This record gives sequence, C-alpha cells and structure tokens, in this order.
Amino acid sequence: MKDPLTRRTPGRAALLLVAVAAVLPANAAVAGTGGPAAAGETVKVAVEAVPADLTYPEKKEIAMELVSSAENSSLDWKAQYKYIEDIDDGRGYTAGIIGFCSGTGDMLDLVELYIARRPGNVLAKYLPALRKVNGTDSHRGLDPHFPKDWRAAAADPVFRQAQNDERDRVYFDPAVAQARADGLRALGQFVYYDAMVMHGPGSDPVSFGGIRKAAMKKARTPAQGGDEVAYLNAFLDARKAAMKTEEAHSDTSRVDTAQRVFLKNGDLDLDPPLRWKVYGDSYQILG
Repeated sequence: MKDPLTRRTPGRAALLLVAVAAVLPANAAVAGTGGPAAAGETVKVAVEAVPADLTYPEKKEIAMELVSSAENSSLDWKAQYKYIEDIDDGRGYTAGIIGFCSGTGDMLDLVELYIARRPGNVLAKYLPALRKVNGTDSHRGLDPHFPKDWRAAAADPVFRQAQNDERDRVYFDPAVAQARADGLRALGQFVYYDAMVMHGPGSDPVSFGGIRKAAMKKARTPAQGGDEVAYLNAFLDARKAAMKTEEAHSDTSRVDTAQRVFLKNGDLDLDPPLRWKVYGDSYQILG
C-alpha cells in the first residue's frame, strides 16, 4: 500500500463568511434594529454563508483530485494528460485526465477538437483509425506509435486545454447540472460526476442515466421532496450494481471507502478535511 497522499487546500474561499462594512444613507435600515441609520454611520451587514457547489474552483479542484485517485492512483490529476494504456475493459485505449477511450467516441471527439485548434498536430494522422475503431476495443491503425504520440501531444498546452474542455462538455458540466436540478449539494454533484466519468452519459442500465433511473425507483431526489442522504445511498447502491457487471470495474472501493464514507460523515458540501481509500490506498485533502 502506498503512503497516504495528502494535499492541503486554502481556507474555504468559496464560502461567503464575511461581514461587510457599509456606509448607508440616512433613511436606510440598520440590520437587526429596523430603525434608520444616522447619516454617515458605519454599520456591519452580515452575509449569510452559502455552501459552495462543484462549480466553485476550490470544489472543482477537489473533484478532479478525487477522480484522479481512483483513475490514476494519484491526486496529481494534471500529471495525467499524458497517461495512456489499454486496461482491458473492452474500450480500447484509455487516456488523458478523464480516461478518454478509443472505443467509446470521446477520444475521437477530443482528437477532432485538437485538430481543429492545432491543424497538422502529431495525432492528426490517427483520425481515420480512430473513426474505424470507435465502438470496438481494436488498436488497428493505432499501434505501435499512438501511445508515444499521445504522450508527445500532452506537452502541447493546446492539447491539454482541449482535454479540459472536453471533460467539462461531456462529463463535468452535464453531471453538475443534473445534480443541481435534482437538488443535490457538492457531494451529490461529485457522485454524479464520478458515475458519469466511469459509466458514460447514456441511458442504458449501466450508464449514468440508467443508474439514476434505478435510484429514483428507490428514493425521491431532494428536488422531489426526498431526503438527500437517502437518495444518495440509493444512487450509490445502483452505481455499485452497475460496476459489478464489468470485471474491470468490479472493485467498488471508490464508492465503498470514498463516496460512502463522505456520505456517512454527513459531509454533503464536500468540505475538507477529506480522508478516503481507493483500491486500499489512503488519500487525504486537508483544509
């Protein structure tokens, strides 16, 4: 087992825990008194704390590190732009910061975006092959040099930004939007995002949409008037069932010893300190 991997986050900048000093006009009400403030009088206005969701940079960074701990056994997600291997899950090559796959179409979309932004790049010659192997686990037309060229492309900031943008377009933004519509806070938004990353945004029983549908048969979402913890437990149960249908994803520790731990601790806002395990390895993000 690896030594615990640790990162410290800055203070909760995303939470609005401030008191604002303001000079109010003579006819303005003083907070807590209901009476007018004298001209030129300084009063303090308390701003209510608002839990940050995954769209806040600090929370998004935590989400990226949590996913990286499961996908790459490291909190350093920015080191994964160059990652590429076939993990024998039937999806061909898996690569990059979110596990773009040659067999599922998202790698093809990424390379097309990269070509649009950087014509003639080192991956451009693989575009015909990526179109042919889409939907299969084949490496035909990619081997033997595709992994080497992928790693070379990862040195290009244009390619790294393309990975960021496709991650957000296909996975992060839809997951967070659906979670917010379902009334879920930061932890629930992350739970959706992680499921979207692994299972894809489809509607079949083992894709994100199918998992959510199965969960909603067991519990109502907060937006439907249900209890948030009960719903998230139902979703994680459905997620585990989907994972166990694939040998490559049969280890459910990213649910059991990570997401479920946060949920049991009542950390629905995904606030540090966070401590979890994936595949037996320990990680922590300290506030």
